[in-house]
Amino acid sequence: MKLIINNLATEYTDEGTGSILLLLPGWMNTLHNFDELTSRLVSKYRVVRLDLPGFGGGTEPPPSDWHVGDYASFVKAFTEKLGLTSYALVGHSFGGRVAVKGTAQGLLRPTHLILMGAAGIAKHRTFRNRFFTVLAKIGKILLYIPPLFLWRKQLRRKLYEKLGSDYLAAGAMSRVYLNAIQEDLQEYARRISIPTLLIWGSEDRMTPLADGKLYAEIIKGSKLEVFNGAGHSAYRERSQEIAQLIADFVV
Repeated sequence: MKLIINNLATEYTDEGTGSILLLLPGWMNTLHNFDELTSRLVSKYRVVRLDLPGFGGGTEPPPSDWHVGDYASFVKAFTEKLGLTSYALVGHSFGGRVAVKGTAQGLLRPTHLILMGAAGIAKHRTFRNRFFTVLAKIGKILLYIPPLFLWRKQLRRKLYEKLGSDYLAAGAMSRVYLNAIQEDLQEYARRISIPTLLIWGSEDRMTPLADGKLYAEIIKGSKLEVFNGAGHSAYRERSQEIAQLIADFVV
């Protein structure tokens, strides 16, 4: 289904009846990453999913180099367009980042918050993130200098591999990616006072379990559930267990 949100053609799905679950996908993921999880929830809930701008789904890319707050404002406009006044918000990775900031700022007003491998803890990686930003800028300049220009494509790939796979995959969204990783959301997370469930894979390499434990410390009253052996997309690896966990939490 399509809607126009903030002048962007936006792809979303709206299935089932009952209490509403709004699902936000991770970086460069689409709403279809939630297919299996949705299939286990839709018999009991109204499950709403959307493609965030620029991530290769059916939603148009952002008109500029957005920050996390711009995505939160976009989701706010989406909830208003659909008339979603009471919903539980589920965010994976980057979607969790958007959920944290949007909820803390009052742009999003969910009754419950479920963060699955949520991004947003950046202070302990500040030097690394700044180094990556500087390296990316220097690299772009160097690659236009002969004879490096001749090997531009190969050298760029090597450079981006050093920056990390997410940066490499970002393409035209690389500036948005850098905007996101430079922002630490710990102070925003401290403002969250609604019931919050944290779901993490013990083997998550993108947003390590240490991030989940830190969120658990700073979000008052939150509960952390760890799935041993699961990675960054635990909700896909252990969809049945996680669907039940969400159902038990949202009741």
